[in-house]
Amino acid sequence: MQAIAVTGLTKRYDATLAVDAIDFAVPSGATVGLLGGNGAGKTTTIAMLLGLLIPTAGRITVLGHDMAHDRFAALARMNFSSPYVALPHRLSVEENLRVYGHLYDVKQVGRRIAELAAQLDLGELLARPAGQLSAGQKTRVALAKSLINRPDVLLLDEPTASLDPDTGDLVRGWLERYRAESGCTILLASHNMAEVERLCGHVLMMKQGRIVDRGSPAELLARYGQDNLEEVFLDIARDRARAP
Repeated sequence: MQAIAVTGLTKRYDATLAVDAIDFAVPSGATVGLLGGNGAGKTTTIAMLLGLLIPTAGRITVLGHDMAHDRFAALARMNFSSPYVALPHRLSVEENLRVYGHLYDVKQVGRRIAELAAQLDLGELLARPAGQLSAGQKTRVALAKSLINRPDVLLLDEPTASLDPDTGDLVRGWLERYRAESGCTILLASHNMAEVERLCGHVLMMKQGRIVDRGSPAELLARYGQDNLEEVFLDIARDRARAP
């Protein structure tokens, strides 16, 4: 079963074609990487998957629900994390998580917040206003927010941005365990190629609004004759020829 299915997805802003008729599917329980340089169309694609932007053309189905007609049924089972989306600064971390817990109708929300605080080392931050957090702390809180409803589909935009290597490794390990234990489907946008190689079974490479290549990390490495995904990324970004 495909947890996410996208066909002909297009977003145009006047003369700018931000996303150009892309097609892809994410199988249930898989982690798929969505890669590309700044302006490639990744964020616009995620925003359309979340229903925040209306596509110019194309169709999105998430968990069997057509997002054009039945998006709220899917959204209740989805969530999103980005360290670049600020939580209300005056609310404490706990208050922010409680608000999102109620929005998702989470039962025993206090217990769920305590679980996430223990798992993501947020205990000392719960009473602190969100506006007083460091960049790395905001990243961990954003991840906790995205997991408050135990989502079946998780959209992640740079989930370990601003984290030190040790904390980033712990978060990646936690995401691997969460996916394995829950069967959650993850779509991951990241500029950390080592992270993508570790977490993703399949990768979509975007450039100028189009998907220009796709495959497992191993397939892409072999196709471009490279030793790591960062070099593959640079080959695509710089229009360097594939290995013969």
